[in-house]
Amino acid sequence: MRACPHPPAAQPLAVSVVGLIGDQLSAAMSGSGLAAADSLCRACVALLDVDGAAITVVDRGQSRGTFGSSSPLSRRLDEYQFTYGEGPCLDAVRLRAPVLVPDVGDPVAQRWPAFTASLQEAGVEAIFALPVAVAAATVGALDLFRHTAGPLDGRSLEGALAAARLASSPLLDVEEGLARRAAAGVDDEEPAAAWAELASLERTEVYQATGFLIAQAGLSSVEALLRLRARGYTTGQTASEVAWDVLEGRLSLDHDGSWQRHARGTGEQESR
Repeated sequence: MRACPHPPAAQPLAVSVVGLIGDQLSAAMSGSGLAAADSLCRACVALLDVDGAAITVVDRGQSRGTFGSSSPLSRRLDEYQFTYGEGPCLDAVRLRAPVLVPDVGDPVAQRWPAFTASLQEAGVEAIFALPVAVAAATVGALDLFRHTAGPLDGRSLEGALAAARLASSPLLDVEEGLARRAAAGVDDEEPAAAWAELASLERTEVYQATGFLIAQAGLSSVEALLRLRARGYTTGQTASEVAWDVLEGRLSLDHDGSWQRHARGTGEQESR
């Protein structure tokens, strides 16, 4: 009798493993909206070969908000992509394909010089970004971080792809909530207002601080946000940290474009 070169059980076993990790991730999600996004990110850390996870909402080529994370470090690293305007999540959305960087010291990661420097300072040696789609639109990315270099193994990569698919569910929860608001007579002024509101759930302080800067220095909203992000870039802070400095009176922007630090938020300028 001729031997079978490929045992019939091999392929079904591989498929069952892939299905199992997806089922485990799905079962680990709890709540809805932001709570479900956070629980999915924590499940990625528990079940995949990664140390951190975050979900980013991206609109018009820019990070708009951190929609779920597994830890403060994961949220901070995602904030850097917003602050610097660069990173794998933005590329994953633009390309509509995974961006896998198993070694952030590799030259391929140098396309994000500021973000890569922040990763290395935090001890992160690998990052993997997978696009998140709602219907036909790519609206964000799942970022997975690891403190050791190396590629995701087959099981973890399949699990990451499954997690990226699952990430669309909490986003839909919030979008459906906005749709109910619209049906109740709360009209959105702009087509992207739904995604702007998703962002405001996580970065309200940034948008409040830009309002302060508009009043302080006579800037447009776009210029104010750029100045805020540039300040973060030059000081190694996230845009949210700079925003809190502004809101709590520790930092102000003069009409000549110079930043002023103040002692203990009293308005008294610190000595330099």
